[in-house]
Amino acid sequence: MTEKKNKSKTKRAHIISHTHWDREWYLPYEKHHMRLVQLVDSLLDELDEGADYKSFYLDGQTIIIDDYLQVRPEQKERLEKHIRNGRIVIGPWYILQDAFLTSGEANVRNMQVGHRDAMRYGTPSKIGYFPDTFGLVGQTPQLMLQSGIDNVFFGRGVKPTGFNNTVSDAGYESSFSELMWEGPDGSKVLGVLFANWYSNGNEIPVDEASARKFWETKLADAEKYASTNELLYMNGCDHQPIQRDLPEAIRMAEQLHPDIEFVHSNFPDYLNALKASAEHELSTVKGELRSQRTDGWGTLVNTASARVYLKQMNQLGQAMLEKVAEPLASYAHLLGHAYPHDQLTYAWKTLMQNHPHDSICGCSVDEVHREMVTRFEKSRHVAEAMIEESTSQIAASVDTSIFASYGEDARPLITFNTTGWERSGIVQIELDAARIYFRDGISLEGMAVQMNNVDLSGRVLVDEKGAHVPCTVEDLGLQFGYDLPYDRFRQPYSCRRVRITFEAENVPALGLKAYAWVRSEAQDDSVSNGTALRSGERSLENQYVAVTIADNGSFTLKDKRTGRTYQDLGVYENVGDIGNEYMFKQPENEVALTTKELTAGIQIIEDTPYRVSYEIIHDWEIPASADEVLDREQRELIYYPHRKAQRSKQTTTLRIRTILSLSRSGKGVQVQTTFNNQAKDHRVRALFPTDLATAVHHVDSMFEIATRDNVPAPEWQNPSNTQHQQSFVDVSEEQAGLVVANLGLNEYEVLQDGRNTIAVTLLRAVGELGDWGLFPTPEAQCLGEHSFQMEIIPHDGSGASSDAYIEAYQFQVPWTLVQTDVHSGTLSSTHTPFAWQGEGLAFSSLKVNEESGDLMMRWYNMKPDTSLLSLVANELNTNEEAYKSNILEEKGEKLASSAGVSTNLFSGKKWSIPAGPCEIVTVGLPR
Repeated sequence: MTEKKNKSKTKRAHIISHTHWDREWYLPYEKHHMRLVQLVDSLLDELDEGADYKSFYLDGQTIIIDDYLQVRPEQKERLEKHIRNGRIVIGPWYILQDAFLTSGEANVRNMQVGHRDAMRYGTPSKIGYFPDTFGLVGQTPQLMLQSGIDNVFFGRGVKPTGFNNTVSDAGYESSFSELMWEGPDGSKVLGVLFANWYSNGNEIPVDEASARKFWETKLADAEKYASTNELLYMNGCDHQPIQRDLPEAIRMAEQLHPDIEFVHSNFPDYLNALKASAEHELSTVKGELRSQRTDGWGTLVNTASARVYLKQMNQLGQAMLEKVAEPLASYAHLLGHAYPHDQLTYAWKTLMQNHPHDSICGCSVDEVHREMVTRFEKSRHVAEAMIEESTSQIAASVDTSIFASYGEDARPLITFNTTGWERSGIVQIELDAARIYFRDGISLEGMAVQMNNVDLSGRVLVDEKGAHVPCTVEDLGLQFGYDLPYDRFRQPYSCRRVRITFEAENVPALGLKAYAWVRSEAQDDSVSNGTALRSGERSLENQYVAVTIADNGSFTLKDKRTGRTYQDLGVYENVGDIGNEYMFKQPENEVALTTKELTAGIQIIEDTPYRVSYEIIHDWEIPASADEVLDREQRELIYYPHRKAQRSKQTTTLRIRTILSLSRSGKGVQVQTTFNNQAKDHRVRALFPTDLATAVHHVDSMFEIATRDNVPAPEWQNPSNTQHQQSFVDVSEEQAGLVVANLGLNEYEVLQDGRNTIAVTLLRAVGELGDWGLFPTPEAQCLGEHSFQMEIIPHDGSGASSDAYIEAYQFQVPWTLVQTDVHSGTLSSTHTPFAWQGEGLAFSSLKVNEESGDLMMRWYNMKPDTSLLSLVANELNTNEEAYKSNILEEKGEKLASSAGVSTNLFSGKKWSIPAGPCEIVTVGLPR
């Protein structure tokens, strides 16, 4: 630790006015919204009245402008005037998001939209602003530098925040409130920790006596941590009205302390002064900021499991936009169709309105989260509309004339793989075998008769080579449907519809493959004889893994490629939770319940050549709730670690239905768990012992595979050591590893049970918000039906180099299928516009830049070693060279290409692009 500077030098107090605006939290959105309108009205009045009130920071999020103008559109010119003259400072974000529960691409879109919206009014601030984020991901420094930002202002992660948003005096990781923060790729930014919180200059007194007392305390507090004589005071707090008498308060401070310069400042001026006055080498903090060196009671990590249904909807919403809608729209754009910029931006904005920490974290009042469900659905509906449009456009260009030989009954369909790797897997489509349009003039009774009489026999599924593809066909009977043409009125029809399930094989990355359901004299009865994946009464096996189910419903998984066996997988655990939406607290001395001693009902429910599935039923008696002590402790505002409540003696039945599935091409076994929760104040987890010898594990985070210690730091006192994840967590040793992938299950723990068990939280049910008062949240008990999905994937010890992480990432992305007709086209029946290779690289996104129209592709290096990205583009038709970009999609250095690359799918340009350790690589491809 370096020594403090000479405190006799002249000091400068930088007072920055702001309000931290949670759009929704302990009040529903519209109630906060109305207070926002009052605040901005007051701010504009104060700025208009004179120059003494210098500036105001609008919390780093441009959505505040949208929210205000939604009610006060006539104030746009007045607001814009003060933004352009620098007195209202805006951006760089669209919203202040949670870091660990939102995807990397969602954070990139957040920065892009924030910059774009800010530029409509003025210049976005280059301030990395994270005042109240519940910890920060390790790649933040790289993301900031790629946005032209060399700093981060933050309040959590390096040292703990406790109850009522106060800051502890223990567990520092930095010598000063200023530090250098280094990301896994080596990027470094100047970090400024709000060591005395982002309200340390709030409500500065004007009267002499109060001001004297105020500054005596506040000067000492800031000097305790500051590395220079530039002292930072944040004049604001949560939903804080502006201090209109601040100029008078500053003048009083100057009278009391003539040796100190008091400035109504702003972040750029403060940063310039701070950099100019730097005297000491600052401490360097590396990687994630998760409050690792604390007692563990104030990390707010269990927001990862509060209202899990929100996280599941968010996972699907993000995947539908970034991994399906954008790539498909880009594909269609290559074929000459307009890219739906405005629609996708609207969908992203709607989704991101659910991404602030008090929203996506599930730590608000019930009304807030009801409205979030509607936003998730709205965003998803836009994504689905764009997907339908793009797939229709692309399918029209696919040559399906190869199926014409099967006659007029041929029903082609296109399977799209929008992930970054070649993919095989189980897909499903509802296909119209026959249609009669209402416009044909046939009576409704006549249409029903004709459709019910459609002969579905004698049909098989074939690929583009005519090979039979095993499938399951379910007759859905007579159905109603309609087309919505752009050039005429809606076109309703009656149809005979079937649901077809099959395994799509080797669909190229970011590409497509055509199939057809046809009438054929050569029948394929392999589905009815499907026992290829059953190796015993309760055994599932393919070329990669073998699975055996035990009497208690747990299963053993053998990795056939390494010979390693994992036992007792899939046991469920249940404990009480007397905490709140922010933090989990298990009742003292409680022994966890598990399904290990139960006898499960087990039966096979699917047996086909492409997949076998078993149903496992547990009827489990668990406590119905906490006892009556919890209600009293909540009303008395007992800090949750100090609570003494236990679980009720009354029980309720939790029936858990597990479907264990193994597909022919699957690298792991898929687990779907459903139950109707009628218990309160409890947590349900799925346990996966690894029995692997390692002190660390790896976890998917934002643009990073983070490495974390299994055992917490010595300061850690919380018995729970739960952590955030995105797509998966991986425990591995030198030659073996086990990945547990999930869909929207963002909380896990590696248990210190001698087996390095991966525990994934399925549901956490609590009844209060927590934090600074009593806010009952009965809907956070999550009563009702729930469904959870995971995939258990063994590997050879290197998930990034093997296919384990690829399998886990592809698990996140739904397949897309569309029915089409027989027609000629410019695209082959198996096609992709791109091909790429790169050891340890993960594909992240494909989209079109709004201004340039260039295609933008992004990868990130999962490993701390340099890799080489080789990219081939087949459909560009341009003489311009590709270029390296950043997350703002700005043009950088040109990339030299080589011509003449030719494969069975490609004949185009090739680029070779170095990817540094843990680097986020964005490439622009001109059109």
